[in-house]
Amino acid sequence: MQRERRSGVFLHLTSLPGPHGVGDLGAGAREFLDFLDRADQSLWQFCPVGPTAAAYGHSPYGSASAFAGNPLLVDLTDLAERGYLAESDLDGPEGGQPGTVNYEAVATFKRERLRAAYDTFAAEASDDDRAAFEAFRERESAWLDDYALYAALKAAHGDAAWTDWPADLARRDHDALAAARETHAEAVAYHAFVQWVFDEQWRELRAAAADRGIELVGDLPIYVALDSADVWATQDAFELDEDGRPTAVAGVPPNPGDEGQRWGNPVYDWEHLRETDYEWWRARLSRLLDLVDLARIDHFKAFDEYWAIPADADDPAAGEWRPGPADEFFEAMGEHLDGLPFVVEDLGFLDESMVALRDRFEFPGMRVPHYADWCAESDRYKPVSYPRRAVGYTSTHDTDTAVGWYESLSAEQRDCLHYALATDGERIAWDLIEAVWDSDAALAMTTVPDLLELGSEARFNTPGTAEGNWRWRVTADQLDPDVASELAGVTAATLR
Repeated sequence: MQRERRSGVFLHLTSLPGPHGVGDLGAGAREFLDFLDRADQSLWQFCPVGPTAAAYGHSPYGSASAFAGNPLLVDLTDLAERGYLAESDLDGPEGGQPGTVNYEAVATFKRERLRAAYDTFAAEASDDDRAAFEAFRERESAWLDDYALYAALKAAHGDAAWTDWPADLARRDHDALAAARETHAEAVAYHAFVQWVFDEQWRELRAAAADRGIELVGDLPIYVALDSADVWATQDAFELDEDGRPTAVAGVPPNPGDEGQRWGNPVYDWEHLRETDYEWWRARLSRLLDLVDLARIDHFKAFDEYWAIPADADDPAAGEWRPGPADEFFEAMGEHLDGLPFVVEDLGFLDESMVALRDRFEFPGMRVPHYADWCAESDRYKPVSYPRRAVGYTSTHDTDTAVGWYESLSAEQRDCLHYALATDGERIAWDLIEAVWDSDAALAMTTVPDLLELGSEARFNTPGTAEGNWRWRVTADQLDPDVASELAGVTAATLR
């Protein structure tokens, strides 16, 4: 990753332009690749691409699977071109607006069209398509069989969490599962079909990116949702009681100025995982790196040590630090994978053991100007201080935009920022882009809202809130050639 200075842009796929109310793997993704190509960028970063749900606010970090793709990202136009949908099926959805995602309308619209496409496939597919579908099911059976059955059972039980299913299904009794696969065979095939289509469209997108010299940067949340195919299918890998409910959940402890966070994800049974040579994790990372070129590890601290909160406690302060798998884990992954192409989210927990783990494997960490004390003579988050083994960002999916952050600064911090960057703040987003691009960091990243100099209205996500996130979208006309040209100029001037 550090062989040369490179740069790129963050934009989650749901934020792409497109005709069906949400970004997808179709023409809008190609438009964005063309924009990156004109801007001379070599990296496209996004959040996890797994299935999302209303229960988690359609957050990509609250997915039903660490392996599957999000059905909302499937390009319906491609399905029409393949003869599985009629042109009239592509009208809608109602309530969609170019610059935002109405998940409620989109989810219903896409679910109906995907089901119609499967029905046509089941009745009319060519021999070649049927063979390709069956080959996909066989190749990905290690995760697909469980995911498709989980999705079918969840629908059959009124969208209830798996922990509320009948006990024999929740605890995966062999005979109950066999009966369920027979009873719900059509629904299982439907969910497998959607994943096949996603996989084919994804591989076409990745090839299109490679043709333009652009690498895809994925995301690896360390934890998975309790109500997921992952936990249901691999219960021994998590700290659960005899009813399948967590005995401890993930979060972070209180820090000066905050009360900590209780995320609620089940924590791993690292001892069991170690005994299985991290089989589930090896499969997870293999799948991820089959889809992307490199990935950001979210909450890297938890591989060093993790905060475990008793499941019956509401207060994050009730938790305790427990040792993570540390060196042994990454050594095992290194033996299994073709390299460890990761950058790590190391914000907020810069203790000696975590830093040592990060540096032992030479993982680049993250640097974000928002966290700098601009009046300090030296601060690790000021771009002038970024080391080579780092990824510099102008903002991230979890922060405000550059403009929104700047507007919230105190007068003192703003004055110091003006001095440090030799600016009057009139174009602060581009001032930060230039500073991050000019830094020593091997990788430099910005966001589309920062390129467009947008304020807090274009923020992707506000941590700790459940509503109103992940809804911003870029429109096709905002992917302006002049903006691409300006970024290409900064990139050339900073030798990226």
